[in-house]
Amino acid sequence: MSGAPTPVRTMQAAFLAGPGQMRMKEIDLPEPGAGQVRIRLEGCGVCASNLAPWAGPEWMQFPTEPGALGHEGWGVVDAVGEGVHGLTVGDRVAALSYKSYAEYDLADASAVVRLPDTLEGQPFPGEPLGCAMNIFRRSGIESGQTVAIVGIGFLGAILTRLATDAGARVIAISRRPFSLEVARNMGAAETIPMEDHNGIIGRVKELTDGVFCDRVIEAVGKQWPLDLAAELTRERGQLIVAGYHQDGPRQVNMWLWNWRGLDVINAHERDPAVYMQGMREAVDAVASGRLDPRPLYTHTFRLDRLDEALNATRDRPDGFLKALVIP
Repeated sequence: MSGAPTPVRTMQAAFLAGPGQMRMKEIDLPEPGAGQVRIRLEGCGVCASNLAPWAGPEWMQFPTEPGALGHEGWGVVDAVGEGVHGLTVGDRVAALSYKSYAEYDLADASAVVRLPDTLEGQPFPGEPLGCAMNIFRRSGIESGQTVAIVGIGFLGAILTRLATDAGARVIAISRRPFSLEVARNMGAAETIPMEDHNGIIGRVKELTDGVFCDRVIEAVGKQWPLDLAAELTRERGQLIVAGYHQDGPRQVNMWLWNWRGLDVINAHERDPAVYMQGMREAVDAVASGRLDPRPLYTHTFRLDRLDEALNATRDRPDGFLKALVIP
């Protein structure tokens, strides 16, 4: 005699037990509160911002909460809390939530974007895609401009495509030959190895007839790329800081910034409403075919191999650009 299937009451989640130490834990399935939905996750992107906690700096506290640090999740709504309208069980969504290194996560309904049927079966880490759209909007890139992008990872690659499609001439600068190949595939007109500081400046000066670039996007999050990006920005140009600088204070060449009259834009958003705007724009761009990020998802790991995904994100083996973890 067969009965109804036993309801799921627990789930697996990853957590950091210490520097470079990942463990799995079985915990109770979270229940959505008022205004929330529960998402059965299909996957979560691995963000480079996880690398500082993974290394175990002094400010980091271990163990982390189960699922913590995972904020690039997507999946299917499987439970809806009181007062939620416009979302139903079975909707496929991307969410701005914060414990997505797990099989399930909770999200406020206001932080969820429904994915259209045209994206069925496609990974959709909404947060980094939305971040790229927001940075692009704030960069004010227009047709005819020369744009340098310093650092071609996942973010830099998407910005290369968006800027090229807007009619800009993109100069991509990055350390790895693979990254420069990705940049060319995404439309970069010129690529320069990120090796010699003065050599890069000289090459960009040559490519721009001594004027330098209308827009320069720094997408690394380290001191040297920030210094370099300022050197490549023309008088009254815009320096856009897109890299996540989380490993301490920075020094800037204020003489140069002042002399050239640079507009400096910190393009990381913290306003949830703006984040959601970017995610909705990303859904439209990918669903319409204007942007295809699938070639950028180069490595996929099971959730219980999150440690390997984090190490790959740190070490960037040949052919690596973006890791996803799948429950």
